[in-house]
Amino acid sequence: MNFFEHQDRARQNTQQLIGLFSLSIAAMILAIYIATLFLFRMAPRIWWHSGLFLYVAGITIIAIALGSLYKIAYLREGGSVIAEELGGRLLLPETADEQGRQLLNIVEEMAIASGIPVPEVYLLDRETSINAFAAGFTPNDAVIGVTRGSLQNLNRDELQGIIGHEFSHILNGDMRLNLRLVGLLHGILFIYLTGELLWRLRAGSREDKGLPLWAFGLALMAIGGIGLLCGRLIKAAVSRQREFLADASAVQFTRNPKGLTEVFQKLQQMDSRLISPGAEAASHMFFGNALNPSFWDSMFSTHPPLAERIRRVGGVNVSNLPPIRNHTRSQESLAMGFVGGANATPQELVNQVGTVAPEHFAHAQGLLSQLPESLRLGVRQQESAMAIAFALALDTENIEIQKRQIAWLREVQPGDLVEKTLELSSEISQLDPSIRLPLVDLIVPALRQNSAKECQRLCKCVYGLVKTKGDLSLWDFVLQLILWHRLQPCINPTAVITVEFTTIEQIWLDSILILSTLARVGHSEPDAIAYAFRSGVFRLPKAGEQEKPDTPVPYNFSDLKKSIERLQLASPKLKQAIIDACAHTVLLDNKVTPKEADLLRAIAMTLDCPIPPFLNSQRGVSKQKQSSPKVS
Repeated sequence: MNFFEHQDRARQNTQQLIGLFSLSIAAMILAIYIATLFLFRMAPRIWWHSGLFLYVAGITIIAIALGSLYKIAYLREGGSVIAEELGGRLLLPETADEQGRQLLNIVEEMAIASGIPVPEVYLLDRETSINAFAAGFTPNDAVIGVTRGSLQNLNRDELQGIIGHEFSHILNGDMRLNLRLVGLLHGILFIYLTGELLWRLRAGSREDKGLPLWAFGLALMAIGGIGLLCGRLIKAAVSRQREFLADASAVQFTRNPKGLTEVFQKLQQMDSRLISPGAEAASHMFFGNALNPSFWDSMFSTHPPLAERIRRVGGVNVSNLPPIRNHTRSQESLAMGFVGGANATPQELVNQVGTVAPEHFAHAQGLLSQLPESLRLGVRQQESAMAIAFALALDTENIEIQKRQIAWLREVQPGDLVEKTLELSSEISQLDPSIRLPLVDLIVPALRQNSAKECQRLCKCVYGLVKTKGDLSLWDFVLQLILWHRLQPCINPTAVITVEFTTIEQIWLDSILILSTLARVGHSEPDAIAYAFRSGVFRLPKAGEQEKPDTPVPYNFSDLKKSIERLQLASPKLKQAIIDACAHTVLLDNKVTPKEADLLRAIAMTLDCPIPPFLNSQRGVSKQKQSSPKVS
């Protein structure tokens, strides 16, 4: 099952969730109706009163809906809300201790290896148990939470295992489902809270006719308690198998089943329970069982038994996993290939979306280790991260253009920041161009510490720098596209991308423009451009039924950006078809040039289809010159 199939499965599980939730509501309506009959002393004389039933059903549905809608609206800002509710604090490099910095390093390595922005990390200081979670709507706004006990009791290999497990939840679409689950089940909890309020008010007296109101409140608490049990059943039904999948993915990512097995063994001897009151609502998000074990644990637990998880992970033989391939390239070739070498197929590219291979993990570790110290530290500091963003927009080929850019930048930014930009630009220019996209993702956590207005101003400054050049290069477009997309959770935290397009007809012209651009970027001869374009077009669904241009259409970056934004609203299956068509366009000649690599990854990233880095033999040390395509 690949990334897109997991996304579709997550959507199907959402429908299953709604069905189970509806059954729980029906059971609660019936229970409240019976309690109401006793309140008005109608039972056992009358068991069915249609008017009363409709009244009870309406009030119950409204109460649950209000509770759920409130929570869903509250969670629109993403995973950071859950982390803060659980008592987490944002882990910043400047305030982190040695254990915290090690955790940040592991998260950075995994993010670069998987092609997603580096998630914000929250530390649950008050939790001494071993546990972790991932929360968010998309890979673009994900956060990872880790308990203090995990840092104190786990070594680096064990932390890698637990972080790999959480990255699987990020990449497989589990987070969005988990957040929806929290929102929906809060409506059931609202019934319990209403009953608790009535019980505390102690309104009425024992001499009143019928059931006293405080007793009715007690009945609502009992009914709400039944709802909580139903909620646990729903969470168990949705999350158990996904925990097995995340365990298996963590082993594939790190190629080290021992690390994860040792975490499970420590959990058998120690604890994974949380003391936070928010643990009940978020219990299905955690690596281990966050709640107190009970008699009903086998039925209501959101996690499989530890013994079974140990058996499955411990039984993995690393020698049976696909071998790490050799990526040796000719010194003359500037081509970069996917895992699998120059003969990689488009299907292999599609299958690698949303995955992490050991090669990519090793690549990420090597890339970070080769960064100059100034850049390694700079990506974690707000001012230096801004300087890196500006440095990536400077023209390093034409000194006159760069002088104009610097003069413009001095007019809108402090002098110290401009000098820092020049200093870092000199260092970045000595590195392989393939390091630029990882650098963008590395600076995102620091940039997101700015306000929404400051993030918007940053993007405008980058736009001003590239506009000063005159003709925009492909890299200028890619930089702006990725930076704007990565900062959206900060600029517009309540925005949620929903599926609006489910048929290729709705996005046909947008797909044609994307494939036309890739064909022109990757080839120079007219015949090769046309052939690459046709190869991609005929991979699109129902291509034979659509009107197709004979040659690639002209493009400009403004229209290209609009088309990519529309494709963001496509269903997972349509996104898979688009990425597949892009792969056939790019891999027609079994090569991926640096320009193709940047554009292809930028398209995939903006569609929230994380694609691992491309691997080559000249990684991160030598500068490769590349010309910029002109806009038609």
